[in-house]
Amino acid sequence: MDRKYLCRALGLAVACVLLVGAGMASAAITMDLVPVGNVRNAADTTGYGQVNYAYNIGKYEVTAGQYTGFLNAVAKTDTYALYNPAMSSPINGSGITRSGGGTVGNPYTYSVAADFVNRPVNCVSFWDSCRFANWLQNGRPTGAQGPGTTEDGAYTLTPTGMANNTITRKAGWRWAVTSEDEWYKAAYYKGGGTNAGYWIFPTRSDSAPGRDMADVSGNNANYRDGSGTYPIDSGKYTTIAGEFQNSGSPYGTFDQGGNVWEWNEAIIRGDSRGLRGGSFDNDGDNLWTDNRGSINPSYEGYFIGFRVSQVPEAASLGILGLGVVGMLIRRRGAGR
Repeated sequence: MDRKYLCRALGLAVACVLLVGAGMASAAITMDLVPVGNVRNAADTTGYGQVNYAYNIGKYEVTAGQYTGFLNAVAKTDTYALYNPAMSSPINGSGITRSGGGTVGNPYTYSVAADFVNRPVNCVSFWDSCRFANWLQNGRPTGAQGPGTTEDGAYTLTPTGMANNTITRKAGWRWAVTSEDEWYKAAYYKGGGTNAGYWIFPTRSDSAPGRDMADVSGNNANYRDGSGTYPIDSGKYTTIAGEFQNSGSPYGTFDQGGNVWEWNEAIIRGDSRGLRGGSFDNDGDNLWTDNRGSINPSYEGYFIGFRVSQVPEAASLGILGLGVVGMLIRRRGAGR
């Protein structure tokens, strides 16, 4: 992957309220989810997209506002480096700044600029994303990072497991970073049955999306065109969640094409995790079904964010751990 590397409602949303602390004025932040049904649907010709259970998925990428609430809840000393100073960059960051000394007497606090609250968080590793999911699974507690907050939940995070890139989702999960199949199905599956087929692009279209933010007719996304120009001015680059009206996926998610690449759980080549969807800093070829990226799970790029999946607690009891997903490498990938 080279260097040329709010919200409008559409469809049924499930709101989960996150209470956040310092830096966000203790405001309530809603995390919108959309349901994905059509259980036991057929896989696409690419081999991806089959999911044998109903689940909810983030309607939007996890935003800077939501991630700031997470930081204020668990990163007063930031034991596991959940905050990357690059997040504060006015050019390629997500508007999150940190103050304080990171000690018990002078803890870190975090705030996010108003014009970045509803843009996707970036500069997060796959492990940061797992810790966010663990925090959701554990009931969004406030306290030091550890087994009851960030280090256990859907994933048991250990130094050895992370170093060897062997950590997978556990049975009984309720919140998780999306699996590749969950992500793919929500982006491309047409819905309405178990053999409905797939769109080529995550905007309910077989034609490449445009890039026009003023076009309300649909089928637009945030990506760089072939001449190297961006849909919006430098200093923002990412768009507000749901900015491209009427350009949602068949299930009502937004920005699964463009904006930021999104982590998924796939273990690729043993040393990498999966990425899907392309970003504002890639061209439109990265948005379609056949494009599959990967990169080291510890990497924290300005063009990478994530999305979460969720199942109700009762339903999660019947779902086994997913294990290793997606070991085959597709011929087109952004992280090679």
